[in-house]
Amino acid sequence: MNTGMSSRLDALRERLGGIAFGGDYNPEQWDRAVWDEDVALMREAGVNLVTVGVFAWASLEPSPGRFTFEWLDEVMDLLHANGISVDLATPTAAPPVWLSHGHPEVLPVMEDGEVFGFGNRMHYDPTSPRYREHAARITTALAERYSHHPALAMWHIGNEYGPVAYTPSAAAAFRAWLRRRYGDLDALNAAWYTTFWSQRYTAWEQVNPPEEPRSWSNPARRLDFHRFASDALLECFVMERDIVRAHRDDLPVVTNFMRFHRGADLWRWAPHVDAAALDIYPDPGQPDAHVAAALNFDLMRSLRGEPWLLMEQAAGAVSQWRVNHAKRPGLMRLGSYQAVAHGADSVLFFQWRAGRGGHERFHSAMLPHSGTRARTWREVAALGAELPRIAAVAGTGPRAEVAVLFDWNAWWGLEVTHGLPRNDFDYPATVTAHYRPLLEAHHAVDLVSFGSELGRYRVVVVPNAYLVDDRCAAALEDFAAAGGTVLCSFFSGVVDEANQVRQPAYPGAFGRLIGAWIDEYLPAGSSFGVRFAGGRTVRADWWQERIHPTTASVVASYVDGDLAGWPAVIADGRVTYIGTRLEPEALRDVILGAVAAAGVQPVVAGAPSHVEATRRGRFLFLLNHSPAEAVTVPADGTDLLTGRILEGAVTLEPLGVAVIEVP
Repeated sequence: MNTGMSSRLDALRERLGGIAFGGDYNPEQWDRAVWDEDVALMREAGVNLVTVGVFAWASLEPSPGRFTFEWLDEVMDLLHANGISVDLATPTAAPPVWLSHGHPEVLPVMEDGEVFGFGNRMHYDPTSPRYREHAARITTALAERYSHHPALAMWHIGNEYGPVAYTPSAAAAFRAWLRRRYGDLDALNAAWYTTFWSQRYTAWEQVNPPEEPRSWSNPARRLDFHRFASDALLECFVMERDIVRAHRDDLPVVTNFMRFHRGADLWRWAPHVDAAALDIYPDPGQPDAHVAAALNFDLMRSLRGEPWLLMEQAAGAVSQWRVNHAKRPGLMRLGSYQAVAHGADSVLFFQWRAGRGGHERFHSAMLPHSGTRARTWREVAALGAELPRIAAVAGTGPRAEVAVLFDWNAWWGLEVTHGLPRNDFDYPATVTAHYRPLLEAHHAVDLVSFGSELGRYRVVVVPNAYLVDDRCAAALEDFAAAGGTVLCSFFSGVVDEANQVRQPAYPGAFGRLIGAWIDEYLPAGSSFGVRFAGGRTVRADWWQERIHPTTASVVASYVDGDLAGWPAVIADGRVTYIGTRLEPEALRDVILGAVAAAGVQPVVAGAPSHVEATRRGRFLFLLNHSPAEAVTVPADGTDLLTGRILEGAVTLEPLGVAVIEVP
């Protein structure tokens, strides 16, 4: 954990007295008569923080330069009078129609050349000077008026940053970004390998974003555009953040990240926010949705090495998917505690009161359309009453000895640049497949990036890191040389940060690390057998590599197919390399075998895989993800949720939770 924890977030925890509980509140969508009922029910439910102002730009500035803050004044006063703090949002994720109609150049143009028109949200070009001018003006007006309002506890900038534009403005900004990165055209041409297909640039004005071509386009150009787009969005955030900080500097400033969002490199964003904050909607129709959720939670905690904020989740069903399943009784509570178990210091929802109209009219809310008669309301109110019992958990965190590499450059290189041996990689799914065995075996896990310090870990898992930079390659070699355990999966270390194949052989970055070289990558259309040295035979599919060990020994070999007899899994000391996609059980055994050999102990022993176990300081969280099976787990201490003293074991009901303060 980061010992230099954000003092601004410390102040928020102290103000709220523990875990933040509440959600997005949109009073501008309701008659004034509803507000008093809202606040009374918030108090009944135990709400202590609400986010106000997201998407409210037209209600705050109905015409250019004419501000109508009176309604927000009243809302802020009403919330403060009832002991409810405010996370005040800048409304800049949804520009009003007067802006896009009067200045159509603020609208983004998509990769195919079509304009992303008004009528949704995120309808802005983040590089547009006109958009930034108006975003700065509304942000300044809000900061001037509310920075010292007693209800204000936190600033929320924008919402779910995501727009990418292919406009003249974006082209100019892209060229400026490239000049800063490369300095001159010779360096750009070298990085982009423009001798191929006669793509060499001779003047900066020739360089444009990679609009959708008739066939394929330069992979390095596409990679750099994704890097640029993430930085352009970050510039918008920092602009607004600096405005509110100029008026008051002691409040946390955040924005809401999204689950597995490819558009923003969160490792680059993390130093600029006071806390990582996440919007996440696990699908209740998928029985293992909690696995990817846990990975995202651990990523949020790892970004800054400290507790984070759950900004949005659903109290029940969402409305954006083809089929939107309701959460069965107990699942909302379980998911909320899962986030807290992985380091969240808040349990916030979208939204407080279900909206009558608009796209999300059937999205669930803390207060559903059926009001306080609803099952969802009863569960929300019960959770609000229960969370203060674990107030002491806020601010604490785990210590992990296992790390999993997750980097946006590796992701972009694998998925957005095309021209690979196969072009259907799913990087988040691959990382999740490597993470799942660790979660189900009750190991604490951090996520790391190319630039992370690895010395604190015993094991580093590297899933499909097709693209790695030199510092990552060197860090892994140093880590292994110092006695660390590395487990690396196929098609890793292949290209450098410019997306050029490393020389002299596959895997160029990791040849010394894994003790082998590879002369051929073979996508597979069917499954095949892999036999381990002890005689066990498992199945694998999708991918094979012709591996030539140099210093490594063979752990498993192909039984049949074109590579029968060739190595499939090799090991060089504490470094294991998997050259194929093993079936899940076999991958689990290889990963957990390496972890056990490194001497890493699980958080708990003897619990089944559907029970999740995490530690935050002296607090042990146990979560039963089975909807049908009660389970008894070894435990000693005091269950904070029930007050029971545990001597040796605790029984978790289906979807049950225990938060145990251990001796």
